[in-house]
Amino acid sequence: MGGAMPVTVAKPIVKEITEWDEYTGRFEAMQSVEVRARVSGYLTRINFTDGQMVEQGQLLFEIDPRPYQATVDQARAALARAQTQQQLATNDLERAERLLQTRAISVEEYDSRQQRKKDADAAVDGSKAALRTAELDLEFTRITAPVSGRIGAKQIDVGNLVAGGNVNASLLTTIVSLDPIRFVFDASELAYLRYSRLSETGERASSRDAANPVYVRLSDETTWTRRGTMDFVDNQVNARTGTIRGRAIFPNPDLFLTPGVFGRLRLIGTTVKNAVLIPDDAVLSDQARKVVAIVDSSGTVAFKPVVLGPLVDGLRVVREGLGADERIIINGLQRARPGGKVIPTEGQIADAGTPAPEAGDAAAGRQAP
Repeated sequence: MGGAMPVTVAKPIVKEITEWDEYTGRFEAMQSVEVRARVSGYLTRINFTDGQMVEQGQLLFEIDPRPYQATVDQARAALARAQTQQQLATNDLERAERLLQTRAISVEEYDSRQQRKKDADAAVDGSKAALRTAELDLEFTRITAPVSGRIGAKQIDVGNLVAGGNVNASLLTTIVSLDPIRFVFDASELAYLRYSRLSETGERASSRDAANPVYVRLSDETTWTRRGTMDFVDNQVNARTGTIRGRAIFPNPDLFLTPGVFGRLRLIGTTVKNAVLIPDDAVLSDQARKVVAIVDSSGTVAFKPVVLGPLVDGLRVVREGLGADERIIINGLQRARPGGKVIPTEGQIADAGTPAPEAGDAAAGRQAP
């Protein structure tokens, strides 16, 4: 064949695949709480170390309880006086009822004693409420963790006056929950419409109605081993950005994932029944185009433009430009020239067959949320 170079050729793999769409987003805590005081006073004790894990109900801060204990004692004394007056009014009313039967007192006097009894009852109820309020204030001097999670740095030291009980209450620290953890991302309006169409036809359930699987990897990771599920799609498209917010939940038992960390997420997209797959190494860049080298029956090489999709099972999806029966060069591509002759040897494209989310990088895939 006069100077023709040997190459290995193979037909593309054609099979049903599931495509995964990719998004960039960040992790958020399921619960994020600012810990503030509900009563004012001098801080007497801090019962945690900055950055440690805390459990819900764990004691964090203590405010000097003595003024509030004194208020509780006063409220109890006031309740005792009110109960004494209530008992006296009850006795007077009972005597008045007996005297009224014998007409020993007037109806006006009976009504007066009945009214005093009601006043005494109301005074007891008011004293009980005041005591409950005082006891709550005393309880609020012990500030506990409202949720389990990792606590931040303390914002105030022992001995300082803490302001509490209003919108300007002193910020003491913050707590964020870690397990499970959320991942939030934004999808384009076109992607939202595509998903809605797929849901209408029954090809893919909406993430509003189904916990569609997702995978995430961090900036220093190359595999998609962290699996989660969708749990929320916002109720409107942002008119300013043309995007809609999505959210997924991931287990985080080792507490490695932290709120604020960015990652790359894969969300299940569409199922393609007869997808054409080739190795990434068989693709060449020709200026702004992607091409593959085709070898015909006479051994002549032609470069054919193709439109590529994401990686699936370690192979690149070819959306347009390549037929299932065409032979492409998979080895010796550097020896091929358009219009030149080669000596083709039949080979075979290896199909990894691993789950799509576990395989490779889909940077060349469409960026449709």
